[in-house]
Amino acid sequence: DGWRIWWFIFRHVGRVYGFHGVRITIVTYLCASIFVDASQDVPLALNRAHTGVSAGAKLLEWRLDALAEEDAGLASIRQLLQETPATAIATIRAESEGGTWAGEETDRISLLEAIGTGSHPPRYIDLELGAWNRSANLRQKVMLAIDHDAQVRDVETKLILSSHEFSGRPNDLMHRVAQMMECDQCAIAKVVWRARSLRDNLEAFDLLASRAKPMIALCMGEFGLMSRVLAPKFGGFLTFAAVEQGGGTAPGQPTVKELRTTYRFDSINRDTQVYGVVGWPVEHSKGPEVHNAGFDAIDFNGVYLPLPIMPEWEQFKASMVAMIGHSSLDFRGCSVTLPHKENLLRLVRERDGIIDDHSRRIGAANTLMIGNDGQLSCFNTDAPAAVEALCEGMSVDESGLEGRTILILGAGGVARAVASGMLESGAHVLVLNRARDRAENLVSDFRTDQSDIRVVDESELGQFDVDVIINCTSVGMEGGSAPEESPVPDQISITEGMVVFETVYTPIDTPLVKEARTCGATVITGDELFLRQAKRQFRIWTGVDLPLAFAKDATT
Repeated sequence: DGWRIWWFIFRHVGRVYGFHGVRITIVTYLCASIFVDASQDVPLALNRAHTGVSAGAKLLEWRLDALAEEDAGLASIRQLLQETPATAIATIRAESEGGTWAGEETDRISLLEAIGTGSHPPRYIDLELGAWNRSANLRQKVMLAIDHDAQVRDVETKLILSSHEFSGRPNDLMHRVAQMMECDQCAIAKVVWRARSLRDNLEAFDLLASRAKPMIALCMGEFGLMSRVLAPKFGGFLTFAAVEQGGGTAPGQPTVKELRTTYRFDSINRDTQVYGVVGWPVEHSKGPEVHNAGFDAIDFNGVYLPLPIMPEWEQFKASMVAMIGHSSLDFRGCSVTLPHKENLLRLVRERDGIIDDHSRRIGAANTLMIGNDGQLSCFNTDAPAAVEALCEGMSVDESGLEGRTILILGAGGVARAVASGMLESGAHVLVLNRARDRAENLVSDFRTDQSDIRVVDESELGQFDVDVIINCTSVGMEGGSAPEESPVPDQISITEGMVVFETVYTPIDTPLVKEARTCGATVITGDELFLRQAKRQFRIWTGVDLPLAFAKDATT
């Protein structure tokens, strides 16, 4: 039961002396991880290392799995370590923990020993906890290598004990962490696992906040970006990054440039407020570029992240409640996109929050703010932004929409917001949706004696002289189910003089936009709606206006 006793001390005593009562400045290093495939790639790997360091990496991890299996691999490894442009971590990762080394374990340990006792040893050797526990001989050899550096060369090679799980959170995660903390030879503890949801990141943060020695705690995969970006907020020793897009050594690694420019990595500290965009999918969102650039421009201590949550209400509620309730995350608000706009309104209602008039009338919200007292407030910035974008695109004021016939494609959260805005402006609204019952629900919610809104089928479209088509579906969206398709049915022709308003903004030139331009229609692209609603969100969170011109620059 020794590890249980240590874990108690680690969680309680370590917490007191680590963070509470005394403000400690901890530097979290950006580490570029570079996999070297073969000896002939060493010059290229060194070039990539220089690129990574120039971009802002302070550490380099040399992934030597493949190189170590070559007969002459040790000589190439020594060249890398001799010419490395930054402090180095040497890793020969076993297949069992996501690496490619398939040789004998004794050979791997002998190589690590040779690396550690060479003329240019790395500052750190990364070794799996499982391998460390399995072999007393391994422990002796590694410690001989480390002691040799410390005593002979006055260079201390430190041991990173690590654990990696690519299938999800290990059941014995706490046991592993306690073993690392209890090991005197372990200078840095490292745990990495594939996140199953955003909630996994919160556990990684709790491990960092409670650590008794330097620690790396990261989550892999599409749900794990938060752990990588927010490592400085919770005192992580480092976060790994790729040198270029697609060059990562683990799922979900951003690039060094993305971390420093898009996510303001160098500015993140324990007081940084967290915002983001919630949806499924969200990797297409330009929100991080716009809002983080805005935070930087006004010197606001915040960071805005992609926050993917799967479509089900239960997933949305569980993840949002966990983030809102986390004691030190400082989650202060978010944008909400498909398919969760109606879920946001439901959540705020359940928690007796404040709902703005647009959200109440539309039945969906796209903005959450969390007050200092924990009070939830939701807003819908899509409706006024849609009216503004359409009026500007048509060169009319709001009265110029009165009497226009507007065809809305879709019946989700965006469609509800657009319909609300158009009806308030006096337009005639037609709603076409693949699932007619959803369209009927939308129309039922908005139909009054003063409103002119109805459901139409494709077969009825020829009866109407449509002035404006507004796409409120995800058809044409990059990463969506139909990125190469147009949402406009064959029964309607786009003609010169018609206005086509696309709400999808990734990419800007969707199939609908291209078709409309070819037909000579007036085109309003999705970025116009996005930027106007983002401007309103920015003011809700910061109290400051975000200039549209500045926001446009951030997305180009």
